[in-house]
Amino acid sequence: MEIKHFETISIHGNRKDKNPENALNYPIFQTSTFTFNSVDDAEKAFSFESSDYVYTRGNNPTIKQFEDRMSDLEEGSGAVAFSSGMGAISSTLFSLLKPNDQVIAHPVLYGSSYNVLNTLLPKYGVKTVFTNLTTDVFESKITKDTKVIYFETPVNPTLDIIDIKMVSNIAKKYGIKVVVDNTFATPYFQKPLTLGADVVVHSATKYIGGHGDVVAGVAIAKDIDYINSLKFNYMCEFGSVLSPFNAWLLLRGLKTLGLRVRVHSENGEKIAQYLKNHELVERVFYPNQGGIVSFELKGGFEKAKQLLNSLKMIKIAVSLGDTETLIEHPASMTHRSLSKEQLKAFNLTENMIRISAGLEHYEDIILDLDNALKTL
Repeated sequence: MEIKHFETISIHGNRKDKNPENALNYPIFQTSTFTFNSVDDAEKAFSFESSDYVYTRGNNPTIKQFEDRMSDLEEGSGAVAFSSGMGAISSTLFSLLKPNDQVIAHPVLYGSSYNVLNTLLPKYGVKTVFTNLTTDVFESKITKDTKVIYFETPVNPTLDIIDIKMVSNIAKKYGIKVVVDNTFATPYFQKPLTLGADVVVHSATKYIGGHGDVVAGVAIAKDIDYINSLKFNYMCEFGSVLSPFNAWLLLRGLKTLGLRVRVHSENGEKIAQYLKNHELVERVFYPNQGGIVSFELKGGFEKAKQLLNSLKMIKIAVSLGDTETLIEHPASMTHRSLSKEQLKAFNLTENMIRISAGLEHYEDIILDLDNALKTL
């Protein structure tokens, strides 16, 4: 039986192997090391002549199950799990770049991603050119040294949409790899690999896990040789290893991903509409779907601070994609490393607030916002 629908794949995957001992849920292989029946068996495992496991830093059945499930959902050929989203992002970039290479990136990014591109990679001789990727004007920035184009879509926290297919079509003319952070949209709303991207990365901490109890990352690609290189030459050597228990938590989270993101999105739409009609809100950023809403509040930073401090149910936190509704102030939290000049250049303001709509009833979320706005 060929499984086609997202919700079914997220529960069963496309693999036909039975779970060990016919268990309904795939078990946690909580072991660091695997044994061999003979030296010959060990030799076959180390030379990749067999699929036997050696050591959890390189491979583990529970982690492999999660990787396979993510590969199915993103329509890739393979995946590599990491102990954090930044582990996935930084390892992917290092695997595709060498000294004197150039990266083109959209200027508005998650704070740590921006720091890797702006501060860390230049220390190793890699130049990053930040330019707007929402139009095809970026093509003029491409040089013979450009090897990677990197971006998020929707963008964090302005929620701009970048046309993955447009960027990928231009990149392919020059043999450039395209890496897309799909954390906000999830494979439920978009599949970058089907639109021409070469690698898709996630902070699996967010919607993939979905319950605020795991930190993880994952990278997926259609090129299985690249996936093997990323796993054994970078993830293993950098040591950004996902634990089997966290892999099991992610598999559990995936079972309800389709259901959860639909409610996140429904709540996000209700919140965005409420904010658009509120007299104290200057501007709302919402791409018509998804659980993330950003808005600018009249009165500047002090009013933004007062609003966050006046909330009762909604929690102040920098994460997103959890069952709880979360709120943060990018300029002083996730994007605090940017100067005032950079914030202005990137269309980020000190009165911008980002909400991650949870799974509570939308009326309760809006009531908490409304009560807090009344204090202003």
